[in-house]
Amino acid sequence: MGGHVDKLARLSYAEVPTADAEEDGGGIARVGVSYIFSADDDGDGGAQEDDGTDDMRRTPLSPEHELECAVYHAAACVYERRARDLPARSAESLARECVPGDLVEFVAAGRSPHWAVYIGDSQVVHLHRAEVRSALVADAARGRRCRIATRFYKYEPLSAVAVVRNATERVGERELSWRNSECFAAWCKFGRREFKTGGELRIGKQPYKLKLIQDSSSRELEFQTLEDAIMERRRMDSVDQPPQELEGQR
Repeated sequence: MGGHVDKLARLSYAEVPTADAEEDGGGIARVGVSYIFSADDDGDGGAQEDDGTDDMRRTPLSPEHELECAVYHAAACVYERRARDLPARSAESLARECVPGDLVEFVAAGRSPHWAVYIGDSQVVHLHRAEVRSALVADAARGRRCRIATRFYKYEPLSAVAVVRNATERVGERELSWRNSECFAAWCKFGRREFKTGGELRIGKQPYKLKLIQDSSSRELEFQTLEDAIMERRRMDSVDQPPQELEGQR
């Protein structure tokens, strides 16, 4: 049974439209999306495997490669990434600014972002290829630029001691409880079941909205779970090109 579960967990996720695209009264395009099965998309990013051989040749990620976005549950904003949050810096300079319990995001053009929990002494704990590992910030970065992502999610955080404990107690474990490093790091920080695989029931409703913002245009995608919204945002982050004008919103 374990082998079958492992195979299923590593299948690429598929997009399943759950409704036709439509516009609300405010002219915002909406479409329902659901995901089934999911690879650990943290082989650090997208379809390409990361063997570490191209660390220093990564294309730096610039803000114009990223859409501003927000995730809402009902009327409450649970995640927000604005232009002011996008600049990234080197791993060495970032480590001097972090405090234990911070969330760190490693970014590079054409790659899904990789997340980690800072635990102190220039070390992080992160989920990498289905295993929870500890590493120096610079080693986990593998040539990518970095930024502190602690404030992206709007949930009430756990204490720094609890966050570090959540992370360090799982070092060495091979986990299928989280789809990617972001879900693992956010679970350590907030302790919410929404970040764990199967943490929310799929009952037909789509209470989560991913709002994509570009200039004065916006588009919304609807999801059954927070996990699905995260997967779609990460998929879009892995596209190695500046975002195009949002279709239908000119």
